[in-house]
Amino acid sequence: MSPGQLISVIDDDQSVRESIPDLLTEFGFRVHVFNSTQDFLRSAVVAETQGLVLDVGTEGARGPSLAEELAQRGLRIPIVFITGDADERAREQLIGAGAVEVLFKPFSDAALLAAVQTAASVGRTPSRF
Repeated sequence: MSPGQLISVIDDDQSVRESIPDLLTEFGFRVHVFNSTQDFLRSAVVAETQGLVLDVGTEGARGPSLAEELAQRGLRIPIVFITGDADERAREQLIGAGAVEVLFKPFSDAALLAAVQTAASVGRTPSRF
């Protein structure tokens, strides 16, 4: 992991947008948070984002749709999906499509940190979304 890698967090739950950045910042990541996928896509940080923490059911376009949109734009950002729906079949589909990890809420700080570190180490490589 390079110091200061940018991780973007997209979730429409304010408590998630407040807690995840604190943890990731503590471990040396720079973090930007967004309420919706549209806000992320309109931001100036898309091009420098090294990993995404993305709620599957976030407001606006759903998480998997954002992954497809990014791939169509040629932006292969490693994604850690988070979801409140503990659907193992959906998890397997997302992993099969190229997600780094899918975490079910509530997840531990250790699980999130491990997933984000994996995403950051993978870097911006092609995904199958």
